[in-house]
Parts: sequence; structure tokens; C-alpha cells
Amino acid sequence: MAREICLRQLAVRPRTRAELAAALARRGISEETADAVLDRYDEVGIIDDAAFARAWVASRHAGRGLARRALANELRQRGVDGDTASAALGELDETTEAQTARELVDRKLRSARGEPEAVFRRLVGMLARKGYPPGVAIRAVKDALAAQSAEAAEFAEQIDADALADAEGDPAAGGPID
Repeated sequence: MAREICLRQLAVRPRTRAELAAALARRGISEETADAVLDRYDEVGIIDDAAFARAWVASRHAGRGLARRALANELRQRGVDGDTASAALGELDETTEAQTARELVDRKLRSARGEPEAVFRRLVGMLARKGYPPGVAIRAVKDALAAQSAEAAEFAEQIDADALADAEGDPAAGGPID
């Protein structure tokens, strides 16, 4: 019965060991039986949290544009241990993350309407919700605005990305802490 539950879960999408253990517990399978089945699946490679984490990071970064912080949170929610998550997130470097942030901003900027200041706030907010640190988000939006139009470039020229990023992470400046 435990094997069938695991196989049905894995047929839908790859799962972590913790997700499978939770599914077995919900179905009333004893912890002893669950551990035996999951240990065997580990041995033969049917479940592999490290491979799951690497695939999750690659897929969610490319598909949704999520940053390392958001991806770490998602992996934690799926029961991937910290070391395994860190190893998978280590494959996503700062340059790639900044490039993805810029691509997201460029895509959104095509349809953005309104004053440059309002567009700036919306775009930085969008990146923040995807887990980007303030400095990365502000620089990506500033650079994209500077390349967009003369009016937007003039506004972008006035933005001090480093000062804003410091204020975002400095409780004395009234900004949130990441």
C-alpha cells in the first residue's frame, strides 16, 4: 500500500522525501513502514532530494523568474534540507540572477504605463515579490528605465540605487529587513 501511494504521488510530479513521508502519514501508514519504503526508494534512486532541488531551482528560476531567496523558501516548504537547498541554489549565481531581473523588468516595461516614478515603484515591487534583494531590483529597474526614453532616463539618473538599497535593509532608515 505504501509503495502504491508513493508511486501515485511520483506519477504526478517529482517529490521530495519529506513530501512522500507526509503523504504516507496522511494515509495512516506507520512511520516504520514509511521509512522502510522511502529508504528503499532512496537506494534505487526513485527519490533524490538533491536532484529535485537542482531541477526545481532551474525550472522556477527560468519559468517564473524567481530569485534565490524565494526559491530557498519554496525548497524549505517542500522539506529539502538546508545543505541540499544551498547546493542547488549555489548553481544560480549573482550575475544570472541580475540578468533575469533585468529581463523581467524589460518584459514588464513594454506594457507599463504612467509616470516614471510610479512605474519604478511597481517594477521594484514586482521584483521584491519574486525574492530579489533591494539592490538588484533597484539597479535592474533603474537601468531599464534609463534605456527606455528620455523622460524615464532623466528620472533614472536621479535614483541613487545604493542609497535606496541601503535604506531598504536598514531599520534605522525605516526600510524592511530581508
